[in-house]
Amino acid sequence: MFLRRLAIASLLLCLGCRAQQSAPTTSSTTSVSPNVDQRIERQIRSYFNIPPDVSITVGKPTGSEFPNYDTVTVTMSRAGKSQTSEFLLSKDDKTLVRFTKMDLTKDPFAETMKEITITDRPVRGNPDAKVTVVNFDDFECPFCARMHETLMTEILPEYKDKIKIVYKDYPLSQMHPWAQHAANDANCLAMQSGTAYWELADYLHGNQRNIRSSPQDPLAAYNQIDQQTLEIGKKNGVDVTKLQACLKAPPEAIVKASVAEGDKLGVQATPTVFVNGERLEGALDADSVRAALNRQLLAVGVQPPPAPPAPASPAAPGTAMTQPAPAQPAHPQTSSK
Repeated sequence: MFLRRLAIASLLLCLGCRAQQSAPTTSSTTSVSPNVDQRIERQIRSYFNIPPDVSITVGKPTGSEFPNYDTVTVTMSRAGKSQTSEFLLSKDDKTLVRFTKMDLTKDPFAETMKEITITDRPVRGNPDAKVTVVNFDDFECPFCARMHETLMTEILPEYKDKIKIVYKDYPLSQMHPWAQHAANDANCLAMQSGTAYWELADYLHGNQRNIRSSPQDPLAAYNQIDQQTLEIGKKNGVDVTKLQACLKAPPEAIVKASVAEGDKLGVQATPTVFVNGERLEGALDADSVRAALNRQLLAVGVQPPPAPPAPASPAAPGTAMTQPAPAQPAHPQTSSK
């Protein structure tokens, strides 16, 4: 069942995020008979539990490197988006094989990082760290707020200068009405102060319930975010005149480019985190993030920090309790690089 779910993920999860591809035509030139074509579709639809609104097209068989098998491209389409997968079809039309060919000469995580632009993005942690955590984030997403808290209050104080954290914009505007506006404001701050950017990011994630957008007053949330942005900017010594001009004519191209980059990487939901290219999806707990971080640190020759101590068991009745250790600072020194 686990392997089948992995197969389903490779076939379907990115279906709605990739650019539409040209679907192979099922013209009379194809050597797959209509009967075989139909049998292939029925097998794929049944085995992978393909939703009924996904159309399946079987392409023309071509030669393969495997004796007695041809390569057949199957295209699945829905809502104007398409995804293709390759199968092996035996020459007697009796067996269909799903296979994945991997190029062992390339590091897939490094290849992913090449597709992510972090130049000029605010950095939290060590700008020169060998391990980079890139978080595709939505300021209004409650799961993003949980991931933000995990990264900033548990992970960063623990890993300190061994990592750097960079946020990219991926606002889900259809369900989060003020997310893109907040991203624009944050980018206005980022142009002048990385510290101010992170302070606004902390505020937005920590105060989502206090920022309201209602049909009666749709601009209320925008005004609240703008006001907070100005206050944080003043506090951090930015040029207020430039900041106000930026808020009036926000740099929407930055958000659009970030969303397009996320789509190209197959980002479908927030938060989606890349640890030196290794993908983590959802509001994972600190242990899951640590596992990826430790794996990537060791890969670049950096020793991970010691594992944190296990939580203390509740004291038995009548047992004296010791004074807890002072909490670590939530946010180590930031950088605007």
